Amino acid sequence: MPSLILRAVTPVLILLLIIVSIYALLRGHQEPGGGFVGGLIIAAAFSLHVLAYDVPSTRRLLRVAPQTLMGLGLSTILLSGILGLLAGGAFLEGVWMAVPVPGLGLVDVGTPVLFDVGVYAAVMGMVLMIILMVAEMNT
Repeated sequence: MPSLILRAVTPVLILLLIIVSIYALLRGHQEPGGGFVGGLIIAAAFSLHVLAYDVPSTRRLLRVAPQTLMGLGLSTILLSGILGLLAGGAFLEGVWMAVPVPGLGLVDVGTPVLFDVGVYAAVMGMVLMIILMVAEMNT
């Protein structure tokens, strides 16, 4: 039976971990971090939920099967590689464009960011699949 303190702080910690994971994902393109680290951090958030509650409630909170996340992530990685080919370059070659964002002006968006998002989803799905499977075996 998880402690009352763990159950009380878990929602706050999950929110903080999700924010840090998104920060690591977006910051990681130019500096340390990226999709792999961000995916590990968000998987830690859901792992904390498993410890505080149980596997069925964590699956309801997640709303998507970990296998689906992994498949979406790998598909996104493949798509980012194909976009480089379609642009006349090599597979996984970066393709960039400037997108106007209100309040920020022109923001450079490219396939490396798409690749990082794919890695983020794939790592999150893989780690959660393992953690949920192990947690279900121990109950």
